[in-house]
Amino acid sequence: MFLKTFLTVGVVTASIATMAAADVSVMLPANPGGGWDGTGRQAFAAMNEAGIYTEGVNFTNTGGAGGTIGLAAFQNSEKGKPDALAVFGAITVGSIMLNKSPIDLSTYTPIARLTAEHLVIAVDAKSDIQTLQQLVDLMKADPGAVPVGGGSAGGVDHIALALLAQAAGIPVADVNYIPQASGAETVTGIVNGTLKAGISGISEFQQFQDQGRIRILGVTAAERRPGLDVPTFKEAGFDVEIANWRGILGAPGMPEENAKEWIARFDQLNESEQWKKVLETQGWDAFYLSGPAFGEFIAEENARIGAVLKDAGLIQ
Repeated sequence: MFLKTFLTVGVVTASIATMAAADVSVMLPANPGGGWDGTGRQAFAAMNEAGIYTEGVNFTNTGGAGGTIGLAAFQNSEKGKPDALAVFGAITVGSIMLNKSPIDLSTYTPIARLTAEHLVIAVDAKSDIQTLQQLVDLMKADPGAVPVGGGSAGGVDHIALALLAQAAGIPVADVNYIPQASGAETVTGIVNGTLKAGISGISEFQQFQDQGRIRILGVTAAERRPGLDVPTFKEAGFDVEIANWRGILGAPGMPEENAKEWIARFDQLNESEQWKKVLETQGWDAFYLSGPAFGEFIAEENARIGAVLKDAGLIQ
């Protein structure tokens, strides 16, 4: 694990036990009740229950513009602070570019990537389209005639469809992507015929497949998902793997010793039974990565998503 490049596990544990803890401030760059809000609050509740961090936590909810409003406020007010953290995720990466935000994720302190939800693409249950290949063939023949719904423009759903188009040799800018307000709205569009297909998280769509309303054609995970008997995009012949991941950043310029301490705490959280119970209850996938390795992942995602958004004509 990355932790061992800093200190031995025993020394880290001792350090956490002996250092004086202070209340931590946590920016939740979304309104209460959403995925980022839940990730932050559930993580610290589990950390408290496991005895990893039992001091006070001050949460601040500041939603809007894919997390960029909250993160910009955090960047301006918390720079250099030892106990200031923020929740963010895959959506943030594209939102920074689309909103021309001054946020530079490389200046933040990478702490831990926590969870992920993979995406699925679906059609109406009564559709003649039985496979992902058949859907792609229709898109190749006439991309404009195949409206596909999903979340906000430039979000993870849009990026996943764009990556599928790239893998299939379809010009990304020609893809007919139509943003929807929610997964339920996307399903309504699929069923009433205004959308040929839709893309969203597994948790949004699987219930509608179970009800017999839609047919899921593929999942963007590396392997087939338990309880969801559909092929991965890669199995279907398209080299696409993407997840709506969520994680924790430390303040820009966070002192190195504090960064090590928070990374160690999240390493312990990831191994705890309390956190595993949260993942099971919430239906989240463990997607753990910490410290500089997480920073490298963010840089790779930034480059990958930036390239897709340029191909789609959404940014210059």
